[in-house]
Amino acid sequence: MVSRYSRALLPTVTISSRIANIVLPFALTRGRKIHTMSKDEEWWKKIEKSPPVDELMLESVVEVFTDSTEYSKVKPWQTLNQESYGGSGFAIAGKKILTNAHVVEVMNDHTFVHVKRHGSQVKYKAKVQKIAHECDLAILEIDSDEFWKGMNPLEFGDIPPLNEIVYVVGYPEAGETICVTKGVVTGVKTGNYLQSSTKLLTIQIDATTNDGNSGGPVITGNKVVGVVFQDLGDEKSTGVVIPTPIIRHFITGAEESSHNAVFGSLVLSCQSMENAQIRNHFKMSPETTGILINKINSSSGAHKILRKDDIILAIDGVPIGNDETCPFRNEERISFNHFISMKKPDEKILVKVLRKGKEHEYNISLKPVSETTHASATILYNLPSYYIFGGFVFVPLTKSYIDDLSLECVLNDEYKITDEQQVIISQVMPDDINKGYSNFKDLQVEKVNGVKVKNLKHLRELIEGCCGKDLRLDLENDKVMVLNYESAKKANLRSWNVTI
Repeated sequence: MVSRYSRALLPTVTISSRIANIVLPFALTRGRKIHTMSKDEEWWKKIEKSPPVDELMLESVVEVFTDSTEYSKVKPWQTLNQESYGGSGFAIAGKKILTNAHVVEVMNDHTFVHVKRHGSQVKYKAKVQKIAHECDLAILEIDSDEFWKGMNPLEFGDIPPLNEIVYVVGYPEAGETICVTKGVVTGVKTGNYLQSSTKLLTIQIDATTNDGNSGGPVITGNKVVGVVFQDLGDEKSTGVVIPTPIIRHFITGAEESSHNAVFGSLVLSCQSMENAQIRNHFKMSPETTGILINKINSSSGAHKILRKDDIILAIDGVPIGNDETCPFRNEERISFNHFISMKKPDEKILVKVLRKGKEHEYNISLKPVSETTHASATILYNLPSYYIFGGFVFVPLTKSYIDDLSLECVLNDEYKITDEQQVIISQVMPDDINKGYSNFKDLQVEKVNGVKVKNLKHLRELIEGCCGKDLRLDLENDKVMVLNYESAKKANLRSWNVTI
């Protein structure tokens, strides 16, 4: 999931103190002019005169610790190892802590999250109240009056302009103190969130970010303008920040809904129309701009409304350029997907299209931006569930299973709503009853005796409710598996001491 151009900041564990170190970055964003006293004296004076972060704001930045027991995805009854993560976070309104999802991402019955205040030695137990991997954000709750005493929530500001001075505050790997790193905003664009491969709005800054900075605030003046979450791979001096529109959208969605998905999507793929020949082919006038629809997934709200080869001209009245961008602020432009993602699932968006030379407008309901393709999000971090029958280990398909085994065939499949739980065969334990079926590992179970499987519990009910001589399982890729039901029950007891 990590490209050669970007890298999620790895969590780390450091020790807090009341000392704030100010670090001036040496390298700037790729392709951006490097400022020196001789070339841009005014810019350097602006950096030098910018006010430091207020000590009271530092009091609101905390260190986050996560300790977890990891289980095997293939053999869910086996413990692999114990892991410890760490990162940064900060207080927000409502006596809550905001941090990155990847700092507290391993969530099961044997995961423990603690936070520690700036300058304190006491760790307080925290509970994950909301987590959204699509935007790599999580909200923590701490049930302790002592912890909250004297701590003020930080306030959010707007997206800073280019060249604005910013400060990154957090607990990086490099030292034993809370650190403050100074830099400037070098870009605002949609980018790939490595935690989920979702494309959302990002800010790029030339402040150095290290492992452990994840979840820490980016501050200008007395306002938070973003949350650190990854860097640009080899360019560790270029940090990538989650901007406040994404943060506010997540927090509002967390307050309004019990579901994690809060970002909308049309669930279709498009291409640019910058080539004059293709524009002529689709009867676009010289002043007309837009993007070509390549594919509409069956789960899309646009399915059977929009069509392949339609040209999307505008969304909610905002015109789309031939390069897939829309006007953003001042003279900046941003990907059209930003305006779609900032709506919630089930909200409607007005889409204007050109079809065979004629313009049409449609109100289309949005679907959630998928956290993973094909994998269930609702059970992502529970203690692993599994069911054994006939030597086959059945497990729910989860993001962590995909990540562990790199099931790229799943990732290339068509988008599906993530509330639906799919069941796969994670392992085939050798026995005469399953001879010849060993290569069915990692395949999805679609039907049991002709009935579509809804989830792991439903699969168990279908198997144990079998009334016939044979048990038939239809798998993906049209594979078929047939077991003698009574023989498989006896094998369960004989070989694995499992009764039904």
